Amino acid sequence: MTNSPLVLGAMMFGTTIDEETSFALLDRFVESGGVWIDTADCYSFWASESGHGGDSEAVLGRWLAARPGVRERVRIATKAGAEPRWPGSWPAQRAGLSRRAIRDAFAGSLRRLGVDHVDMLWLHQEDRTVPIERTVDAVAELVADGSVGRVGASNHPAWRVERARRHALDTGTVPIDAFQLSATYLRPRPGTQPPGNVHPFGVLSDEQRDYAVEHGIEVWAYTPLLSGAYDNPDKELPQVYDHPATTARLAELDKAAADLGVPRGQVVLAWLLAHGIRPILGGSKLHQLDSALAGVGLELPAELLARLDAPV
Repeated sequence: MTNSPLVLGAMMFGTTIDEETSFALLDRFVESGGVWIDTADCYSFWASESGHGGDSEAVLGRWLAARPGVRERVRIATKAGAEPRWPGSWPAQRAGLSRRAIRDAFAGSLRRLGVDHVDMLWLHQEDRTVPIERTVDAVAELVADGSVGRVGASNHPAWRVERARRHALDTGTVPIDAFQLSATYLRPRPGTQPPGNVHPFGVLSDEQRDYAVEHGIEVWAYTPLLSGAYDNPDKELPQVYDHPATTARLAELDKAAADLGVPRGQVVLAWLLAHGIRPILGGSKLHQLDSALAGVGLELPAELLARLDAPV
């Protein structure tokens, strides 16, 4: 079976998505060739009874324990840095990316996941109270002892990633080789943020994309389907996408979906992959996962891709 490029987002596992449904989604994902599963130590503090994260990792840990041998078939990515210091303190007070914070957070992640290593550790959001070089050194210790495979940066500006990579290369450790940012087919108005995105550098910019391409950095996209707004008539597109360029892009998206006989969301996922961007699905239903798996399996004809790219 060919591995699927889709990433399964486990953000709401254990909170708004119950354990039975979470297990069913995970099983279907692996059965369909899925490999990467994305979570974080802070997921999902805003929906948990405690006000802290950890539920998502704990559900994943129980699933891994209940499925002997599945750990060798999947890759686990988790994050550190955004857990609130106490309930209700986020975003003003969060764990951050100091050496102590990273080590404490990561130890908790391994315990909840029930594993001895993760395949990717994301720096969840930038922490300007800590020199990025110190953060790199802290993660380097985890790489050196074999508990972290790759290092990624989520919601970081390109210049800080460059500083982090340069320090990693100068000191002989694994550099950041992946970005995780909000990205979709539509573009928000300049100076605006999509709902729920409070990170100043959380939306994939032309500069971040250019930097990633130049340095061979993999790009993962969260919220690629705008929470279902492309295909669910009961969901409106966020206001930040209400501008003339959206009208033109939606017209081309409608034509492409009609030509291919598929939902618009599947075309969006295929378009992202055609541009080297790996989408993360955070769906809560099996049919949403099945549709996304089909979408990343689409190959867009060159002429159709050119049409989709044409609107500014």
